Amino acid sequence: MTFMPAPGYHPTYNPTLPFSKLIPYDLNVGTFVYIQGVAFKNMQRFVVNFALGPDPVAHDIAFHFNPRFDGWNKVIFNSRLSGQWGQEEELRRIPFKNGEHFEMLVIVKQEHYKVLVNKQFFYEFRLRTPLQKVTHLYVDGDMTLQSVNFLRSSSTSCETMEGPPVFYPPVPYMRRLQGGLMTCRTIVVRGFIPLSASRFFINFIVGTTGDIALHINPRMDEKAVVRNSFQNGIWGTEETSISYNPFAPGQYFDLSISASTCNFTVFANGQHIFDYKHRVLVTMVDILEIGGNVALSYVQV
Repeated sequence: MTFMPAPGYHPTYNPTLPFSKLIPYDLNVGTFVYIQGVAFKNMQRFVVNFALGPDPVAHDIAFHFNPRFDGWNKVIFNSRLSGQWGQEEELRRIPFKNGEHFEMLVIVKQEHYKVLVNKQFFYEFRLRTPLQKVTHLYVDGDMTLQSVNFLRSSSTSCETMEGPPVFYPPVPYMRRLQGGLMTCRTIVVRGFIPLSASRFFINFIVGTTGDIALHINPRMDEKAVVRNSFQNGIWGTEETSISYNPFAPGQYFDLSISASTCNFTVFANGQHIFDYKHRVLVTMVDILEIGGNVALSYVQV
């Protein structure tokens, strides 16, 4: 089954480096770029460029983000306009660690690029060229790039997601789904499983009755992903068959969960993992609940 990302959600999984990708829409205020990877154990440098074209040499760069471990231990910020590098800005503090996972979030603001690394604010780089001129994201260097996601706010309609992603929400997490779980809606959940984690769950709940239309229960202690429904105070028959299991301690995951008239369809990291036939009227679902041993990176409904 082919993965079809939700409107306004543009992930790329496990790309090779160097990575150069056309940004899927005009870069505007409210655009989010999420980058997740693993630093090499002997990492020296890497770059993230918001560029005015696909060629990192020939084209100008609106925002150049460049951690340097090779004796400098600093991060350089700059831009290259009309072929000339501008005034460097630097921060003598590196939030990345050799050999470890990291996640980097760039939020496009009215006057600057706001950078967070591993959930913490890191830097703001003031715009030196109009956002509309930026066309490509370029990444290269001493790291394994595991995913790049472009996200943005969407208007509420049957063809789009309800609104902007919520980044780093606390767990337990609960969100009311405005208008219910429409059959053309996709829920995106990205998170990290701590090394000590045993289990977590994602529930799609009917608020008026307390029934659970779909209970997704990754059990790291059993290496299983259990699905079930809760109706009239009783759990149904568990389903456990799965095409592949993306849930393991120390790993990130990216779930896309959508509902059709017949079933839920769930993709993880761009791969189909299971379908779940409806046991509860899906249009009655109006609450998303997440709990257990998981750290959330973002949720978009």
